[in-house]
Amino acid sequence: MAENFVLRVNGEERAVTVEPDTPLLYVLRNDLELDGPKFGCGLSQCGACAVLRDGVEIRSCVTPMSAVSGAEITTSEGLGSEATSRALQDAFVAEQVPQCGYCISGMMIAATALLERNPAPTRDEIKIAMNSHLCRCGAHLRIIRAITRAAGMAHATQQADPV
Repeated sequence: MAENFVLRVNGEERAVTVEPDTPLLYVLRNDLELDGPKFGCGLSQCGACAVLRDGVEIRSCVTPMSAVSGAEITTSEGLGSEATSRALQDAFVAEQVPQCGYCISGMMIAATALLERNPAPTRDEIKIAMNSHLCRCGAHLRIIRAITRAAGMAHATQQADPV
């Protein structure tokens, strides 16, 4: 039986009425019309559907709505825009990361979660954090460079603007 769920998506409170076992991905794409998270494997193996739940990366294809009621969900659309671009987005553009672009939303989510946990990751830490995200185009080296660049940009900004 369908139930009412309320969650914050990209800073905006949203309400939906769905079955409790409906995957979050379906609600994001079909009900809320967000196209950042993608359906890839449906088994939590590829990372195309990754979103942040209360700042922690999850796979929305296997996460039921009953597990996210009241949570803060951030999709790639919530990471910034042209007007308010973040260092990570700028770095992905500068390194010309996307080819087909299918995996990029999930890659950006994973990189955001990594940089929130560890603002200055080593190359090995980046590789480990991104290991479960698949890119059929083979842009992994550019992705690693972009994350490294973003970490440097964020570090430079922090040094220039001490709080």
